[in-house]
Amino acid sequence: MDIDPFGLERWFAKYEHEADVMLAESGIRSLEADRFDLDPGELGYVIPTNGDPEFRARVGERYGRSADEVLFTCGTQEANFLTFLALVGSDDPVGDDGVGSGSHAVVVTPTYQALHAVPEAFGEVTRVELSPPEWELDPDAVADAVREDTAVIVVNNPNNPSGRYHDEDRIRAVYDLAVENDAYLLCDEVYRLLSSDPHEPVASLGAHGISTTSLTKAYGLAGLRFGWIAGPEPVVERAWQWKDYTTISPSLLGQHVAEQALGRREERILSENRELAEKHRQRVAEWVDRHGLEWYDPVGVNGFPTIPDGFEDAREFCRTVVEEAGVVLAPGDLFGYPDRFRIGFGLPTDELEEGLDRVSGVIEAHAEDGTETAEDAETVDDAVPDGGSR
Repeated sequence: MDIDPFGLERWFAKYEHEADVMLAESGIRSLEADRFDLDPGELGYVIPTNGDPEFRARVGERYGRSADEVLFTCGTQEANFLTFLALVGSDDPVGDDGVGSGSHAVVVTPTYQALHAVPEAFGEVTRVELSPPEWELDPDAVADAVREDTAVIVVNNPNNPSGRYHDEDRIRAVYDLAVENDAYLLCDEVYRLLSSDPHEPVASLGAHGISTTSLTKAYGLAGLRFGWIAGPEPVVERAWQWKDYTTISPSLLGQHVAEQALGRREERILSENRELAEKHRQRVAEWVDRHGLEWYDPVGVNGFPTIPDGFEDAREFCRTVVEEAGVVLAPGDLFGYPDRFRIGFGLPTDELEEGLDRVSGVIEAHAEDGTETAEDAETVDDAVPDGGSR
């Protein structure tokens, strides 16, 4: 088994720690820890290791599912990883009906790199590309990509990097395709609750729906590393078997704080975060327009604008910005689009304003004097032309 380097993480590793402003992160600003009770008691394993049964039952209710149809994980990353291990690359049926076994996945791209790189490591992947400027999901294109050995269809909704929130009827059409082909629909829904009008989660659509998510992007609790899988019990059970070989147990402290965040504090947290996301989206939309760029008006806290004039491609633009202004952006070639860059706007307002001002300075300076931008340098991820995102 071989897997590609994680392009965006390597880009961050090269530039993030010495930069002043991180304008590429796709989550909302982090909450202060003092909003929560941080004493979970004795710091042992969570027992049982799939998560507290009563808490799993409460999370399951959000999807119309039972406690046994929920598995707590170390963020959405592990949730997706375990789901792929459960579904792809095995000829053994997941359930008595044989649904979900196979060596093939259909993945709607551009998207988070792990959503195609992981299944590619031990199976086959057919990508269905969204096209700018609308990035609209085409169920017919997904249908054309499905094969007899397709185990899972994969969608990220809202989409990263474009910010497109696929319509419920199109998601339902793709779900029906999964049913018709004895496959599952896996939807990474980590940005879903940043919408003021979130769609019904895929895991609630029926037996073939699987939702993965965490408290990272919408709740501002990335440091908890707390997420989950919600879906059919046979898939969740097989994923739990694999989890015994990864993180064993979810974080005890993470589960303790997660119970609070998903309890009486939840409405206030999400209200604050949605308000911040909308305020910042409007601010960045004005900035994009001011510089003559184009983007799809996003849901969530990241967008995918075109690069400004005067730069050969997104890699040159983003390298120039970080080297001259100390601001990290994400070059679009990591998602397969070298004429675009990802910008995140969930950070605190003063940091956002500082970052936008600095990037404006770079754009305007190079537009005025016509000087060359930063010379091409040796990069850590040139071998990954179409990776994903954090």
